Amino acid sequence: MNIHRRIALGAFLAAAVLGTSTAQAAWPNDKPITYVVPFTPGGSTDVVGRMIAQKLSKILNQNIIVENRAGAGGSIGAAYVAHSAPDGYTLFGGTINTNAINYSLYKNLQYGPKDFEPVSLVATLPNVLLAAPNIGVNSVADLIALLKRDPARRTFASSGVGTSTHLTGELFAATIGVPLTHIPYKGTPPAMVDVSSGAVTFMFDQMTAALPLLQSGKLKLLAVTTAKRMPMSPDTPTLGESGLPGFDVSSWQAVFVPKGTPKPIVDRLSKAIAEIVRQPDVQEKLGKTMGMNLVGSTPEQLQALVDKEIPRWAGVVKRAKLVAQ
Repeated sequence: MNIHRRIALGAFLAAAVLGTSTAQAAWPNDKPITYVVPFTPGGSTDVVGRMIAQKLSKILNQNIIVENRAGAGGSIGAAYVAHSAPDGYTLFGGTINTNAINYSLYKNLQYGPKDFEPVSLVATLPNVLLAAPNIGVNSVADLIALLKRDPARRTFASSGVGTSTHLTGELFAATIGVPLTHIPYKGTPPAMVDVSSGAVTFMFDQMTAALPLLQSGKLKLLAVTTAKRMPMSPDTPTLGESGLPGFDVSSWQAVFVPKGTPKPIVDRLSKAIAEIVRQPDVQEKLGKTMGMNLVGSTPEQLQALVDKEIPRWAGVVKRAKLVAQ
């Protein structure tokens, strides 16, 4: 190769490197970012996503569009993000379902754990154990005794097959050693109505969804599923304190991006989310009002959680012989 060609090639390579560096440095200044929520508007994942998107937009000085892509337990939205360009312009509001439970629940899932880069665990959400006031139980011990002596009472409700609340019920059944019948509903409200009437014995769900019926006396709060008591209901015992040591279940909200997204972008997003969850209005709405434990983790901490949760829920799904199409 003569001197002129070497000079030309060197100039071309330098320009390519400079172009790549400039493109990453410019992120996210050349187009809007899309934040995909894999569930319908109004739920906790949507509320978290919209707040993160609003705050992140100000920090990055870029428009962020929230896009709801619901269906199949969140797997439709997850698959969309998994196959999106890893350029920092598509974010995903992941949950315990989309990024842990679904891997063992769905046979023909169009994505896998290796399709995502973890960014940050935004928050964890305790579930609570709920029963009707008219079935004569005032504690977890009372409920377990009822389930053991009366086969007709061995039913629990959830907002749908494969949801974290459903699998919490399956884990509860395995823990107490009593076979239970799961009654799935299309959403939380109808499930709570039937539990409040005593038509179904009990259910697990989030505290915020149950508050109206708890305040009106139509549901009874027996326990919280996490290892520690819930700040918004400090008098409610944990399941561990109620005779089931080691029982510790939380739903969670997190942010992921497609695999291969440049690390500087992932780190910048993670640091921004950690800053967001410390803001007073976020603490007020998501923490005090919705009962979430706000985290703002590193990517490595989120990955460690996912690595722990996938096999845990795979075991529950296998024991319960669950399959979602």
